[in-house]
Amino acid sequence: MSTDTRTTGQTNGLGAASETLTVTDNRTGRSYEIPIVDGAVRSLDLRQIRTSEDDFGLLAYDPAFMNTASCRSSITFLDGDAGVLEYRGYPIEQLAEHSTYIEVAYLLVHGELPTAQQLEEWTHLITIHTFVHENVKSFMQGFRHDAHPMGMLLGAVGALSTFYPTPPRSTIRRAARSRRSG
Repeated sequence: MSTDTRTTGQTNGLGAASETLTVTDNRTGRSYEIPIVDGAVRSLDLRQIRTSEDDFGLLAYDPAFMNTASCRSSITFLDGDAGVLEYRGYPIEQLAEHSTYIEVAYLLVHGELPTAQQLEEWTHLITIHTFVHENVKSFMQGFRHDAHPMGMLLGAVGALSTFYPTPPRSTIRRAARSRRSG
C-alpha cells in the first residue's frame, strides 16, 4: 500500500498546519490531514477521502445530529447537557426575569441591551411597522373554524408576501450598488 499524505485546510501563518487530524484510509493506505477549527472538523473535508477519482468521497453520518455543529453563532450559546442557554452572553434566565421582549429583540439585532433612549426609538420603529393590511383579516377568516394553527400560520405568512410584493426602493438601490462594487 502507498502512504501518500494529502493536506487540506488552514495554516498557522507560518505554513505549518495548525491543529489537524490525520486520517489514514485503510482501503487505500493514503493519509489525509484535516484541519480542526473550533474543536471540529468540517464534514466536507471528508469528501477528499476517496477510493478512486470517480468516487464521490466519504460522507459523515450522524443520526439526529447528536454530534454535529450546524453553525457558528455570535448570538446564541447552547450547552444542553449543562443547561446553559445564552443570548449575546446573557443567561436566558436573566433576560426572562429582567428584560422585555422588545429589549431582547434589540439585543439580538444590535448585540447589546438598549439604553432608555435606544429602547424608546426601537419601540417606535417596531410599533409603526406592526400594522398589517386589513385584507389579511379577511384572509384569516377564510380558514375553516377547525383548521390546524400551523397550517394557518404557514398560509398567512405566505400571503403576507402578496400584500407587500416589492422591497422598499432603498433596498433595491443598496442591492444595485452592491452588485456594481462587487
